[in-house]
Formats: sequence, structure tokens, C-alpha cells
Amino acid sequence: MSEEIINAITEAYLDNAATTRTSEAVAKAVEEMMLEDYGNPSSKHYKGFEAQQKIKEATEIIAASLKVQPKEIVFTSGGTESNNMALIGAALAHRRTGDHVIASGFEHPSVYNPLLSLEDFGFKADFAPVDALGHIKLDELENMITDKTVLVSVMYVNNEVGAVQDIAEISRRIKAKKKDIIFHVDAIQAYGKYRINPKKEGIDMLSVSGHKIHGPKGSGFLYIADGVRVRPLIFGGGQQKDRRSGTENVPAIVGLGEAVKEIYDDHQTKVAHLYELKEHFISRIGEVPGAHVNAVGSFSPEDIVKTAPHIVSVSFDGIKAEVLLHALEEKHVYVSSGSACSSNHPGISGTLKAIGVDRNLLDSTLRFSFSVNTTAGEIDYAIERLKELVPKYNRFQRR
Repeated sequence: MSEEIINAITEAYLDNAATTRTSEAVAKAVEEMMLEDYGNPSSKHYKGFEAQQKIKEATEIIAASLKVQPKEIVFTSGGTESNNMALIGAALAHRRTGDHVIASGFEHPSVYNPLLSLEDFGFKADFAPVDALGHIKLDELENMITDKTVLVSVMYVNNEVGAVQDIAEISRRIKAKKKDIIFHVDAIQAYGKYRINPKKEGIDMLSVSGHKIHGPKGSGFLYIADGVRVRPLIFGGGQQKDRRSGTENVPAIVGLGEAVKEIYDDHQTKVAHLYELKEHFISRIGEVPGAHVNAVGSFSPEDIVKTAPHIVSVSFDGIKAEVLLHALEEKHVYVSSGSACSSNHPGISGTLKAIGVDRNLLDSTLRFSFSVNTTAGEIDYAIERLKELVPKYNRFQRR
């Protein structure tokens, strides 16, 4: 790309794994529900019926994207609630049959912390190790399963390094060991990037967040396979078939449905665009002194496509992540240091430790993440800023 084009770019938003910009169609759909079709879906008059029909339409769009039944979709306030509802709700519903839960060793806090909270109810939580590429060590996971194990939870795509798990194989292995195990998948970074089929992949519950796919913040859903028991966490008027009480957030639900429709329209083209961006970024990050890409293998196209299309984790010799993050911010380049959801609890990333990143790089790692709106020009702009800043701050840190 020419220097003239790069110079015309004034900012690069590369933090799409934290949140995406809401699409215009989604924003319009939300506005219409707030200003026009604003009835309470539980009301018996026409305005209520109108709102209920909008929920029904969104449910059908989402169910079709997963090839599941509409009755298997429960709307939530986002990924964190979906994970909490799945893990705590299913564990408590099945506590008479067992008191053991398992997850991978580098789960998101909205999985890790609910599982730890179950210890207050007498459960034992174990965490399976992962290798340097972020893949669960399946033999060790299988060996952890006992006759008391009721639930296994695995992140489809890791939110910090973009590692992708073989979900179908994990399901096959754990259910061969104990057929009635409930298998939950945190698909918050995977949904919209992959065509997910819970029935074929052996998934019993699946969590999704709307604002990762250009939907509204405060929107999400939990897929619960028909027949899987989940104890509700919110009690009240019995909405959503008693699974989650409270007046439904109709604008968010309708916006989420619109986002799902958009993201899966011409889906292959969108994913190909993301992989092109990722390959371009990785091909250029080597121009930055002391930059190390994590969990991608040989960086060949064959290895890159084995990882998520939208996330790249990069460690930088001799520079603290927070320092570089804010230096980039001053140049209008926006990235993350680890998970955005952990920003209130800063510390060394458990994910980076789990995959064996050198301890000198643990607090020197940034996450760059792309969306369908990201351009190659934004990536080039970010690389040029890194080439300016990294040598400067690296010298400063070593004095």
C-alpha cells in the first residue's frame, strides 16, 4: 500500500475482540423498537403482541444460524450472563448426580470464576492444561473425568490468542468416557466467525454475545439443547418459559437478530477478508523489532487458518504492554492488553502463562483484533506507528 494512502488514515481500531461497532442496520432496528414497537411482550394487547412477534422473528433467525430449534434459545444480557447461567444453572440442576466440573486451563473469567464459585456449593473444579498453541491436551482432559463429573466447559476460540479447539473431537472423547456429561461451549469469540452446528458437534449448551458481531451491548443468548436441565438464576414473572424471568430487552433482542442475519450473509467472503487481514498483519509485524506472535505455529497460511481469523497476540521485548498500549492510543491506534473483561483486575494473563509464553514477555503482550470493517490500510497505519514507537520505548525501558 502506498505511503500516500497510509498517510491519509488517521486511526486504526484494532480492538474488535473487545467490542465491535454496531452496524447501521442494527442501530436502526434498535431505534425502531424503542420509539415505535415499544410494547411489553407480556402485555395482552396489540402492542404487546407486536413486540412478541419481533422476538419470535429474532429467535428464528438465531436458531436457523445454528440449525437448532427456536425453543432452545434463551436471551440474556450478554456472554457473561450466558456463561453463568449455563455453568451454575446446569451444575446445580444436576448436583444429585455429581459434584465435579472441568474447564480448560485458560478460560475467560466469566467461565473460570463461576466454576470456582461452585466450590461454595460443594463442587470441585479442575482445569485441563493446554499446549503452546493453546490446544487442550485431550488425554489429560479425558483422564480428569470421573463418575462424579457432571459438566465440561471449553472455549471454542480463546479470546486472547485466537486458539481454536476441535470441539467435535472434545465432545466425542468426553462423552465416550461418560455419556451423560453436559458439554458447554463458550462461543463468544467464535460465533459469527464459524458456522457452528451444536447438534453435529455434540454441544449441549453454547454462549454468545451480541456486541462481538456488531450487535448491541447488553444482548446475548444461551443455546440449551432440548432435554438439558438448567436451574434458573433469575426468578420472577416466568418469562422465557421460566428459564429467565424479567421483561425481555426487546430492542437488544431485535438488534441481535439483525446482527446475526448480517454476519452470516455472504459469510465465506467475510471470513476470507478477516484471514487476509490476519496474514497481512503477521507478514508485516516482523518489521517491528522484538515482536513475537503467539500461538500461530510457523506463520504459514496453513497454520494461520488453523487459528481464529480475527485475533493476533503479539509480545514485544522490553516494553510493558500498558506503556505501549497508551503510546499507541496517542497515535489513535486502539488495541487491548489481554481480555477487556479483565481490565478491572489487572495482572499477568493466565492464558499467556498457560501456553508457556516466556515470563519476560508476560506483561509485554498486546492483542490486535479485526472485524469485517477493518481495512488493510488500518493495519499498515498501526504497523508504521509500532515501528516508530517500539524502538523508542524499548531504549527507554532498558536505561
